[in-house]
Amino acid sequence: MAGEGDTQSRPRSPTALFKEKPVKVGEEIDVTVSEVSRRGDGVARVQGFVIFIPSAKQGMQVKIRIKEIRPNFATAELIDGGPTS
Repeated sequence: MAGEGDTQSRPRSPTALFKEKPVKVGEEIDVTVSEVSRRGDGVARVQGFVIFIPSAKQGMQVKIRIKEIRPNFATAELIDGGPTS
């Protein structure tokens, strides 16, 4: 019957789930740490996309390498950087 499938959840659009992120795994970029997360990781943003950087502190200008990309954030490792003068 028509309408029987209406109670099932709609399939999600693949483009919505896998929206292009502004960074890629392995990419090295220069960022400024804008804040520190509750866990103590530095937080930077690239085009509004959040990147967590362990061992980075607020105000640091650092070079990072993207390690992992999740749907709403990425994690990175610190390559080079220090406190701003």
